[in-house]
Amino acid sequence: MQGRDGLGEAAESDAGIGAEATAPVPGWGWTEAALAMMVFVWGVNFAVVKHALGVFEPLAFNALRFVVASVLVFAVLSLRGQFSLPGREDLPRVIALGLLGNVMYQMCFILGLDRTRAGHASLMLALTPIMTAFLSMLTGHEKPGPRTWGGASLSILGVALVSGASLRVEGREALVGDAILVTASAAWACYTVGARPIVRKYGSIRTTAWTLWVGAVGLMVAGIPALSRQDWGAVDGRAWGGMLFSATFAIGLAYLIWYRGVERIGNTRTAIYSNLTPVVALLAGTVLLNERPSALALAGAALTLGGVMIVRTDPGSAG
Repeated sequence: MQGRDGLGEAAESDAGIGAEATAPVPGWGWTEAALAMMVFVWGVNFAVVKHALGVFEPLAFNALRFVVASVLVFAVLSLRGQFSLPGREDLPRVIALGLLGNVMYQMCFILGLDRTRAGHASLMLALTPIMTAFLSMLTGHEKPGPRTWGGASLSILGVALVSGASLRVEGREALVGDAILVTASAAWACYTVGARPIVRKYGSIRTTAWTLWVGAVGLMVAGIPALSRQDWGAVDGRAWGGMLFSATFAIGLAYLIWYRGVERIGNTRTAIYSNLTPVVALLAGTVLLNERPSALALAGAALTLGGVMIVRTDPGSAG
């Protein structure tokens, strides 16, 4: 997919990217279509991972899927003839991003999801766009306008309705899981904003690859004890399939799309798409589990979609 909005296009100049990321979005292009696919994958991934964790040790599962995802992204980079390493001056930042966005975020995500309900997890991670917009403003990357704050708030309200309008504490374990997921949300927001200079300089594919490789090393080291005590006989075909799905699509492909979104439409507009994930989870439950969504849940889905559409039309201003 080449062309103006293609995933394979190289990074543009700082001025060009900044102007496009803070201008009104003229229409639906390849970047936003790819982000919609990413949302679908992430929505399904909640159920896939939850099933796999029934037989996998959480940190063993994380280690395996990141190794697979890293190999996939390495293959993409090699086939495109773009294999390289960052400049020495950027290496500390790349390592820090890999540790923050892959090791810290992914460990918080997997440990939080293992302790709480999927609906709670979706709501906690829906805080990411607000955190991203706030950090973008503080760092001067973007100056979100009133429509961004209004649309993000509307989207958060929609997610709350989809998730049941409010959280119900179901014991200490669930409360701990929710708190861990808030930390994950903050880590991902910092990762997104912190990576933007690297994305501008080297492009989205290289940035994804480098941070994934750093993360894979960190998660493999953290997962060694879990891998050693894993009951491999209990891991059935569905669990292995879930691990491969999560590695290939929810990490490998989705990370490439995420950074491409940051490169083309900015931090905040990319982050707001994550609020659609609970809507996809709701629809997946209807199709796969024969669940009947309530009128409140359907209203929440409509609010979430409306919030995303408002954010993507906010002109804002470049930092």
